[in-house]
Amino acid sequence: MSREMAAPAPPLGASAGGGTALTMAHTTALMAVVLAAMAASLAVAPAPGGLLAAALVPVLAAIAVIDARHFIIPDALNAAGLGLGLAHAATTAPEPAEGLVAAIGGGAGLALVFLAIRLAYRALRGRDGLGLGDVKLAAVAGVWLSVTAMPVVVEIAALAGLLAYGVTRLTSGRAPRVRDRLPFGLFFAPAIWIGWLFDRWMAGLT
Repeated sequence: MSREMAAPAPPLGASAGGGTALTMAHTTALMAVVLAAMAASLAVAPAPGGLLAAALVPVLAAIAVIDARHFIIPDALNAAGLGLGLAHAATTAPEPAEGLVAAIGGGAGLALVFLAIRLAYRALRGRDGLGLGDVKLAAVAGVWLSVTAMPVVVEIAALAGLLAYGVTRLTSGRAPRVRDRLPFGLFFAPAIWIGWLFDRWMAGLT
């Protein structure tokens, strides 16, 4: 699950029947963005790093769409992201073993931070505010990203989520409520790819 704060109001961008309605226009636009991001991955990084990053794009897109519709991040998609990330670490690092160790450490570290937030929120509020799917997605982010990029990505996702929530509430005329649901994976998943681009940009400066 992603955010698990139950509320009578429909989730962000949801239809009255529950879940986010994807029209043909939405689907076409999403496919165009995915293809553009895959092409950009191949353009900014040589194989095999660019190929693996391109393969990650549809995985992250699926995570974002499913979390927006159902507040669930499937384990299979998180596992795919982890597998691609480990392959990326092993094939792009000067020493494959060192790359794998660093990636596993990054994934475990960021996942533990998210797990601590989840447990602290539950202790303070008596309910879950962050789903285990988000914790596992944090592990995916940690495997793919440098230590420098991790906080940048989390901040991008958080600010994007808050902005989208605020705009949705403003346009609907409804007041914000603490118990409203927010699919964090919708914003966190694409931010991971942005963070990967950020790492490529930083590498080009050194």
